[in-house]
Amino acid sequence: MADAASRLRSLAEQMLGAPLPVRLKAWDGSQAGPPDAPTLVVRNRRALRRMLFKPGELGLARAWVSGDLEIEGDLYTTLDAMAGLVWERGEDARSLAQALRDPGVRAAARELLKLAGPPIPPAPPREEVRRPRRHLHTRRTDKRAISHHYDVGNDFYEIVLGPSMVYSCAYWEDAGTLESAQRDKLELVCAKLGLKEGQRLLDVGCGWGSMAIHAAREHGVSVVGVTLSQEQAAYARKRVADEGLTDRVEIRVQDYRDVVDGPFDAISSIGMAEHVGAERYLEYARQLYALLKPGGRLLNHQIARRPQRDESTYEVDEFIDAYVFPDGELAPVGSTVTQLERAGFEVRDVESIREHYARTLRRWVANLEADWDRAVRLTSPGRARVWRLYMAASALAFERNRIGVNQVLAVRTPESGASGLPLRARTWHG
Repeated sequence: MADAASRLRSLAEQMLGAPLPVRLKAWDGSQAGPPDAPTLVVRNRRALRRMLFKPGELGLARAWVSGDLEIEGDLYTTLDAMAGLVWERGEDARSLAQALRDPGVRAAARELLKLAGPPIPPAPPREEVRRPRRHLHTRRTDKRAISHHYDVGNDFYEIVLGPSMVYSCAYWEDAGTLESAQRDKLELVCAKLGLKEGQRLLDVGCGWGSMAIHAAREHGVSVVGVTLSQEQAAYARKRVADEGLTDRVEIRVQDYRDVVDGPFDAISSIGMAEHVGAERYLEYARQLYALLKPGGRLLNHQIARRPQRDESTYEVDEFIDAYVFPDGELAPVGSTVTQLERAGFEVRDVESIREHYARTLRRWVANLEADWDRAVRLTSPGRARVWRLYMAASALAFERNRIGVNQVLAVRTPESGASGLPLRARTWHG
């Protein structure tokens, strides 16, 4: 009888209808596939059961998070090689149901089930979120989702993010460090908002307080920062106190929908709008519009996906929904601009900084890998594996233009039509 790796490779290629772009190493020590290809290690039969009982991305993710599946060699090379089978099969790719109409594929599936061992589906890893199918985006569900993602532990995020504690795309110079690139991004946001001493800024989804502190310290504004994460708020308040800015920066645990003490001169929303959801986005835009003074500016920094031919078929990424951002939804940048305009905003500038996020994510992955043992102690092996896979796969997605990130500058333009912006756009780049 053939060894496990050879059998796996042959059966997998029959089911997929395509060559397997990686080398396989199985639990019996056998290997199969091109010797120079990246290696996927199937450590036990349970890994196979996870992938068979939940075909596709989620089954692979469960096997990875649990440690039943490993990668030997460069993580990015392996993920890139597998992208065509997992993430890029496209809307016209044959589904599993279609594939199983083929007698040969059905036979291969039966053989894989035999190879996998007892027909009992393994329990999902404990890091997986149990969630309703419908993304409600109520205050309660949003708070729970934010807590899952951000209340992993401030010490863990210090490892990943570094001293800047900014969890969004940096803005890079060729020879810059992560810290300098994050400082430049915060300054870019302040410049686009035209912040001046004495103004009021609302920072929606303020994270660990970096934007609020930078705006108050460097531009003399008063800032209200809101977050749904208790851990973020406690950390941000300590940073504010250490900087001597308690008279200018207030950090609240508060839903943006409950902010009532406007108007503000400017609003920054950096990496927060992905949590809002399509059904709530117009409500979000209208709330921020209402909180701005006439002439006030909004800087909305948001990840975007590519549009689909039929937008009704869009589904949230299974792995990210289950392990990273529960209830997170991505929209095409055109949809975001449309919703902001429907709310009354005049959209004045859209800047794509997609390549900057790929570079940022690679730096975060490097930070995590450099202090791996401590990261595992602070969270769990599964949680650390979630973040490593999520950030590495996301870096490739940005590099390959599967997703993007955009800064949208919008103004609550008064009836006079005076936007307050310079005649020549993007003078903020200096």
